[in-house]
Amino acid sequence: MSSVLDVVLSSAFLAAVLRIATPYLLAAFGGLVAERAGISNIALEGQMLSAACTGALVAGYSGSVALGAVSGVAMATLLGVLLAALRLELGADAIIAGIGLNLLASGGTAYAVYSLLDDKGGTSGLKSGSLPTVTLPGVENVPVLGDVLSGQNMVTWLAFLAAPFVAWLFYRTRFGFHLRAVGEMPDAAESVGIAVRRVQYTGLALSGALAGLAGVFLSMGYVSFFVRDMTAGRGFIALAAVFLGGLRPWGVFLAALGFGAAEALAVQLGTLDVPPQLVSTIPYVMTLLALALYAWRRKRRGRAVPAAASL
Repeated sequence: MSSVLDVVLSSAFLAAVLRIATPYLLAAFGGLVAERAGISNIALEGQMLSAACTGALVAGYSGSVALGAVSGVAMATLLGVLLAALRLELGADAIIAGIGLNLLASGGTAYAVYSLLDDKGGTSGLKSGSLPTVTLPGVENVPVLGDVLSGQNMVTWLAFLAAPFVAWLFYRTRFGFHLRAVGEMPDAAESVGIAVRRVQYTGLALSGALAGLAGVFLSMGYVSFFVRDMTAGRGFIALAAVFLGGLRPWGVFLAALGFGAAEALAVQLGTLDVPPQLVSTIPYVMTLLALALYAWRRKRRGRAVPAAASL
């Protein structure tokens, strides 16, 4: 027990939480934007995977990490627009369309890597480089704080800045008001002159871009290469964080951070005398518990509304 506490209270664990939570935060905010636009983005997983693959390949062949990152985000953005088109233009069910895009991304990335590199596993043989880290001159020498904050990848900082950005976007901008209106009552929004489809397209594009940044981090920040299906369900866990956070930016932030902490704990416990099978289940058990908590809260809220109406 004491060894577990030593791990949890160490600066290395806190630094790992920030790093591991990065893709969860970005993907969760992407899912939140889409949900507020009235279209569930089940394709977060596929968008992350496509961005990770595209970023690593473009960076490797062009020699430019920046071009690889931009290309990866652009690919995920296009998938977000494609999801919007399938839903709005063709009337496809958003859930089914999202699952289809996830399957397309899984097979498409594996095929692309094999076609270009003759490797079924990933791009480890291609030097794609990594996104830069941020060193804080006044903080790096401070005990604990320097170990936790200094040296984090630039995308990690962007992920934590995404929380106030999304909150500002939702509650302080005209687009944010339109987005929430369209997601809650599209007919009423259209009746007052809001271009519903344009807002939804923009929301899904932004959702894809955030998921794409998460994917780029995985292949160009967390590690420096792409591995087949390296997202490993993070997109679905991020979607759970959206609902656990009550569709509110700071709630989603805390939920995604909690999932990141759970995975970081699983990684750190893997170094101790703990069965690896048990350790690997921690993030997924946390997800199931979170979804159960969300369902319980929603059911309780549903019971409270009729009771208040009867008064």
